[in-house]
Amino acid sequence: MGVLDRFERGVERAVNGVFARAFRSEVQPVEVASALRRELDDRAAVLARGRTLVPNSFVVELGPTDHEKIASWQDTLADELVVAVTQHAEKQRYSFVGPVRVSFHEAEDLETGVFRVLSSTVKGRVAPASPRTTPAGRPRLEVDGRSYVLNEAVTVVGRGSDADVVVDDPGVSRRHAEVRVSAQGARLVDLGSTNGSFVDGERVSSTDLHDGASVTVGRTRLVFRSGRHDESWT
Repeated sequence: MGVLDRFERGVERAVNGVFARAFRSEVQPVEVASALRRELDDRAAVLARGRTLVPNSFVVELGPTDHEKIASWQDTLADELVVAVTQHAEKQRYSFVGPVRVSFHEAEDLETGVFRVLSSTVKGRVAPASPRTTPAGRPRLEVDGRSYVLNEAVTVVGRGSDADVVVDDPGVSRRHAEVRVSAQGARLVDLGSTNGSFVDGERVSSTDLHDGASVTVGRTRLVFRSGRHDESWT
């Protein structure tokens, strides 16, 4: 496909326009995306057959000039890079131990056009998983194209960094709702959120979830998958 493969072209489309014009001859977002992909490949650790662990936390260090240029939209760019990293991991069948995060830091020792990527493995209760690697029979939430396996008895959904499934939506409370899983099924409980929780269009304070239930928090739609069609819960 040429110099840029499909992964890089996808990121380039996502960040062209304002990002590309702002960077000009300095650090290009597509270069950062490629570096994150290489970081995954270089640090991939095979733990067992069919399970390869990769870092999920990334810090991109930029020189003062480059860092200043992205200051006003670094959160948006970070979100795009998180998606790109997750997609590459799914393609390669890599596994994360926690949510994927990308942040930007200023480094005085770096010149304009030069950046550095620092990666680490940070454990979290819920991490996005590829449908191909999702354990059979386990309930999960599908959010913005990502699948979150509900391995714990209680999973908190919210905007805050302390939530188990973090939803980037200003209409979502920091701890908005929780999904409680037991052998009998799953139940959604609103945690006194400002804008409420809705299941299949109805506002609820607490309700059982059926397979395919549509959960709306803020402007974000989540779909609950019971996993019962795979095998029974244990």
